Amino acid sequence: MDKAKTTRSPQDPARKGALRLIGGVLEGQSLAEQAGAIARLAPQDKARAQRLALSVLRNIDRADSLLVTHLSRKPRPDVLNILRLGTVELLEHGEAPHGVVNAAVGLVRNAGPKGRAAAGMVNAVLRKISVQQTDWASLRPEEMPGWLRDPVIAKWGAGVALNIEAAHQQGALPDLSVKPGQSAPGERLPTGSFRLREAGQISRLPGYAEGNWWVQDAAAALAVRMLDPKPDELIVDLCAAPGGKTLQLAAAGAAVTAVDISAPRLERLRENLDRCGLTAGIVAADALHWTPATAPDAVLLDAPCSATGTIRRHPDLPLIRDGSAIAGLCELQARLIDRALEMLRPGGRLVFATCSLLPAEGEDQLAAALARHPAVVVEPPDVEGISPDWITARGGLRLRPDYWPDLGGMDGFFIARLRKPETAR
Repeated sequence: MDKAKTTRSPQDPARKGALRLIGGVLEGQSLAEQAGAIARLAPQDKARAQRLALSVLRNIDRADSLLVTHLSRKPRPDVLNILRLGTVELLEHGEAPHGVVNAAVGLVRNAGPKGRAAAGMVNAVLRKISVQQTDWASLRPEEMPGWLRDPVIAKWGAGVALNIEAAHQQGALPDLSVKPGQSAPGERLPTGSFRLREAGQISRLPGYAEGNWWVQDAAAALAVRMLDPKPDELIVDLCAAPGGKTLQLAAAGAAVTAVDISAPRLERLRENLDRCGLTAGIVAADALHWTPATAPDAVLLDAPCSATGTIRRHPDLPLIRDGSAIAGLCELQARLIDRALEMLRPGGRLVFATCSLLPAEGEDQLAAALARHPAVVVEPPDVEGISPDWITARGGLRLRPDYWPDLGGMDGFFIARLRKPETAR
């Protein structure tokens, strides 16, 4: 029997899907933008493709650092990605070498004549890689790009940067926010969110169909807890989609208006409101130019930002961004803060949040807002489960991925609660 035919793996949909996702990211597309690349896969293959792609992206430089020692020249991109996938399966996941190597050889044999020519090399390299568990364990975590790492070191030091990178390497398990009076699966965290210890099919978990809870990182949930919504308060949630914070506000009994510039993203919010049996007004509009009919008691502004605090969940981000958008984002954040304060009733409160590790989008943004609005007062956080060390000198809340290391970390956020003066000055 022809050996080439016995090693071909024409049906390997999860690995093929993962390779499509990895290739797309390396060409500049986010994973979220590539939903169509794996849309036709069966649910279990789609989930596995996503898990494999995420794992490779979290370890891509680490994999390359071992592969380069076995390669006389850099392979073409599709072959290199097969080698990266095999390396991560072998050393990060601890999969059996025979199955992983055979699967990789099958994938490369299906990559056309040039791929078939590389089959022997792929076989040999991955067999050598398969015995390098000790070398793998000694590698440092995947390093943040310089445009992010340098400001982190300047603010908190090289040791913190390394701890953040280690947290990124670990990834993130799903967190859940729970409606008052309901329960959720998982372990209760100090701040009141629940964390699942296994990432399975969310929709099959108890309480999902009943709308008792929704997926939301524990750090993100703290923005609403700092706002402290009251029943029947008029609250505007600016830049609201996909809507986790809107759900929190509505579950607290507030009269919420969710505003976002993206109508398609608001559809997801509508679906979650319906599932959870909650109500909110929904407005598709530019927050800079929209005016509420009545001045709200409070505004929640989760402003557009670099999303650098979410790399635990989105390891594609450092590979598709270069930091060039930061200045424009900071300018937009400042304008949104000014607009939010303008629409608030006198004495109302604003919570400003960004899922960013960059001080320019957090600590510096707060300092600049106070300089523009000297009558505005910062109200330091008084929230269950936070450490005093997380509160900044000006009274903001700085959250980092290296916090809660024994619990699995958290997303990076900056959150500040501001009080508008009762009378204009």
